Amino acid sequence: MGTRDRFAEVLRAHAGLISRIAASYEADPALRDDLLQEIALALWRALPGWRGEAGLRTFVARIAHNRGATHVLGERRRPRPTELPEDLPDRGIAPDLHTHMTQESARLQAAVRALPLALRQAVTLALEGFSHAEIADALGINANAVGVRLNRARQALRDQLGGAA
Repeated sequence: MGTRDRFAEVLRAHAGLISRIAASYEADPALRDDLLQEIALALWRALPGWRGEAGLRTFVARIAHNRGATHVLGERRRPRPTELPEDLPDRGIAPDLHTHMTQESARLQAAVRALPLALRQAVTLALEGFSHAEIADALGINANAVGVRLNRARQALRDQLGGAA
């Protein structure tokens, strides 16, 4: 399999993960698209150097988080407008339930984006189903530090959301 085919397969296999990580860093759809392109470019450049020491999913998540962190630091000075979701409600779900679910999802995403970067990284990977060990590999920290970050993130989310997080 050629480099281009391998890259396309990695993007296809991890598109959801990459998209959700990008969404945890950027609320604006246009800027999120830019971030997704930055992540894809970084992945294209880094993929030939992947030695298999960590799983491919962890490797992809680490690259996405690193680009996301760089993006946040570069965009920090820009004011963030709040935008309404552009998607239409699913016909199988009642409109009021869809609206409630969309609002709760947006509220959680905003709360996650408001976390300090180190906590945001850990909680985003945890929400993706990564184990403590996988999070540690992706972030370059030890599993105990992951536990501490997740506990702090959980408490911060509880404080922000006013309930059980």
